[in-house]
Amino acid sequence: MTTITPVILSGGSGTRLWPMSRKSHPKQFAALLDETSLFEQAAMRLSGPGFAAPMVLTHSDFRFVVTEQLAAVGIDPGQVLIEPEARNTAPAILAASLAALARDPEAVLLVAPSDHRIPDADVFRAAAQAGLETVAEGRMVTFGIAPDRPETGFGYLELETAPQMEGTFGAPAPLVRFVDQPQADAAAQMLETGRYLWNAGIFLFAARDMKDAFARLAPDILSDVTAAVMEAETDLGFLRLAPEPWARLPEVSIDYAVMEKLDTLSVVPFGAHWSDLGSWDAVRREMPVGADGVTASGPVTAIDCADVLLRAEADDQELVGIGLKNLVVVAMDDAVLVADPSRTQEVKAAVAALKAKGAAQAEQLAMDHRPWGHFETLARADRFQVKRIVVKPGGKLSLQSHHHRAEHWIVVAGTAKVTIDQHVQLVSENQSVYIPLGVVHRMENPGKVPMVLIEVQTGAYLGEDDIIRYDDIYSRGQRAKR
Repeated sequence: MTTITPVILSGGSGTRLWPMSRKSHPKQFAALLDETSLFEQAAMRLSGPGFAAPMVLTHSDFRFVVTEQLAAVGIDPGQVLIEPEARNTAPAILAASLAALARDPEAVLLVAPSDHRIPDADVFRAAAQAGLETVAEGRMVTFGIAPDRPETGFGYLELETAPQMEGTFGAPAPLVRFVDQPQADAAAQMLETGRYLWNAGIFLFAARDMKDAFARLAPDILSDVTAAVMEAETDLGFLRLAPEPWARLPEVSIDYAVMEKLDTLSVVPFGAHWSDLGSWDAVRREMPVGADGVTASGPVTAIDCADVLLRAEADDQELVGIGLKNLVVVAMDDAVLVADPSRTQEVKAAVAALKAKGAAQAEQLAMDHRPWGHFETLARADRFQVKRIVVKPGGKLSLQSHHHRAEHWIVVAGTAKVTIDQHVQLVSENQSVYIPLGVVHRMENPGKVPMVLIEVQTGAYLGEDDIIRYDDIYSRGQRAKR
């Protein structure tokens, strides 16, 4: 039996679900619908008999989130590739193919985004297995979702005839063509024919066939990706693709670079539930609906509301809607979105506008995740800032100093091991320590439970880039964040 190696793409920036999803912590790592993240669900869906340990492609900022979330669901990654910068799916998928070939010349890969919702994992695994015989014949396979509405936000796959579904998926059928996102009238006509499926961006193929396709159709991309993989460096178990050849690559999708040009592509029709969660309106469709069409999450009170999504993400806030109709309201502790459901695809334009005016909320969450734990800003004003810092067991911040700020640390839970110049001390609950400006220091958690402290920063400049780093167990750059 052929073993499938899953390739999980998890480097996206997640602007469409702002304010919950941001560049610093995109939607694939968020628990949007239950206690597990979309990334964790993808990893579990792509595991089990017939599946090898997953390969993950992600950005350097997310590498520890990836390994932490995989560990949380009991999955060991086969390999984690770090992209120097986003270049869309074509370079990423080719890099995965070349890395897999270096380990196994017969490797078969199943590439899937990490931010889709497919509740019936068993059905999806069976659909993937159904495509293996076609792959053995030298063809590549993509997966088409049986549409339930004339959606204009998706691309489509056209088949010669309406797919024959046996239960929740069908046998592979030859692809006629890719269709770009249609207008509403065209989407309705396509739905009526029964020959069109949504393009899910999921692919099954032999790694050598993908390499050969790029050699024929995109040789320049093959050359630079080959160099990026050959010159890659191992860093704390991650494989960092070489930045110089990677920078030469175009930002291009796998569909445009290769798939649309192939005449050896088949489609597995998939009829079980699927969503790309590409907008807040799509998220709303996945949530339980209460009376009068009110979809609520978190500390929410709805009075005389109808057909609304009310979502409060901070436990200590209260979101109240009175007389609201046909609205999406998402409240974070530092930003609030209010939108017409039909226009939630335009949220990325709002993010661009916020970024243009320099608003931190455009890309950063109030809670900032780090490999050692996380911190959140509680208060900020001229010349001072207050943060709550949580360091997981064994976590260790870098040995560092600051040009422009001093720091006061008050431990409120657990025990901190604190280095100040050459002096090392343990600071327990209800104890505090002062870090003068310019002094070399470090904080770590030597215990077995999370350590929590309140940090008060004072000084002329309080930016996260005011760090000189001398030593870091996570191999971050000298002026990288904490």
